[in-house]
Amino acid sequence: MPRPFLDRADAARQLAQALSAFRGSHPLVLAIPRGGVPIGRILADTLGGELDIVLVRKLGAPFNPEFAIGAVDERGTIHLESHAREARANAAFIRQEAARELELIRERRRHYSPERARIDPAGRTVIVVDDGLATGATMRAALSSIRAMRPGRLVCAVPVAAPESLRAVEDLCDELVCLEAPQDFYAVGQFYENFLPVGDVEVVELLAGRAGDAPSPATLRHVRIRAGAGEIEGDLNVPPGATGLVIFAHGSGSGRLSPRNRFVARVLNQAGLATLLCDLLTVEEDQDQAKRFDIALLTARVEAAIDWAASDDALRSLPFGLFGASTGAAAALIAAVGRPSVRAVVSRGGRPDLVPADVLARVTAPTLLIVGGDDTDVLMLNRRAQSRMSGIARLMVVPEATHLFEEPGALERVAALAAHWFDAQLSKMPARSTTRRGAA
Repeated sequence: MPRPFLDRADAARQLAQALSAFRGSHPLVLAIPRGGVPIGRILADTLGGELDIVLVRKLGAPFNPEFAIGAVDERGTIHLESHAREARANAAFIRQEAARELELIRERRRHYSPERARIDPAGRTVIVVDDGLATGATMRAALSSIRAMRPGRLVCAVPVAAPESLRAVEDLCDELVCLEAPQDFYAVGQFYENFLPVGDVEVVELLAGRAGDAPSPATLRHVRIRAGAGEIEGDLNVPPGATGLVIFAHGSGSGRLSPRNRFVARVLNQAGLATLLCDLLTVEEDQDQAKRFDIALLTARVEAAIDWAASDDALRSLPFGLFGASTGAAAALIAAVGRPSVRAVVSRGGRPDLVPADVLARVTAPTLLIVGGDDTDVLMLNRRAQSRMSGIARLMVVPEATHLFEEPGALERVAALAAHWFDAQLSKMPARSTTRRGAA
């Protein structure tokens, strides 16, 4: 059976359509970490609401921790399943497990949103969301917890769920929205083409997407860029006194809302660089897996973004840099050829092997290739590409990092390297073609 969702972003867009009646009501979207947070971010932005998290932790059975006998919420309330006694969970065990999980809940709250208290759901339209329901124990605890806080309307929204789990939550909410409830359900990930784990860095960045250190309205501009017969969307942030513009070229299955790229963009903004994050594919194109690896199409979109920036009164005087990830790095390298306005390129876990050899040899913009030390196949491809580049090409390896740089501190290291590279290269006089090559 075809999987109904490409990834969590695709599921969120489909779920947002089903929840369109709430657009304009300023709903409070409460996501269950971690998988529910990427979906919650898109829902909150699409519906014009706020995003927060609802923290509950599963209580596992004494001899099988994966078997849920209940859950504990952020207030310390214990929600037990009817089969808890059959699992031989006595009162002492339940109290001990609940205390341990409650401490983890408090630690997560401090980590995920350290600068603000949780948003009060009282009187609000509240939409509780996760990426799917298997047993549904966590969702039942979340709904019960929020109901006790007296929301005006309580909605449960998930892309996919086991039918029996839906029946178990329908009496706990005012409205239940589920896109798929297949009879052959055995795991949430079964219904996603891409079901990568969500890291803590991603959760923090998604929660900060419209609060705290997010760009101010004075510096952030949503733009539409003509690309061939259609348009692509972008988010432009120009901090005061910007010394250069970095245009992002995302990898396959990603876009301008990518928390990894948004994190790097924020670090670059703090370093005084303007950033342009674009959706290189339209929503319809992103449904086509082949287009995600269509390097010619991605390159054309990057070139369109460069040309648009070069024609913008506020940007044309700035030197340009390109930040590419995965397949987007190949598009960035190709787009840099023959464009003197592009003075630097950074590749994060990039695929320069997808650039034709003769084109790669003509990349003269100083290029920094950043690869995870444990991303062995991509590291080999980058080393091979570096040897074929005629311009300055430096390879930096982030130790013990994998392809998505999800390890603690790995993405922060990427952002710091990128900021230093762009700051150094974009502050120089226009770069000349050179045959010197650096290595690290």
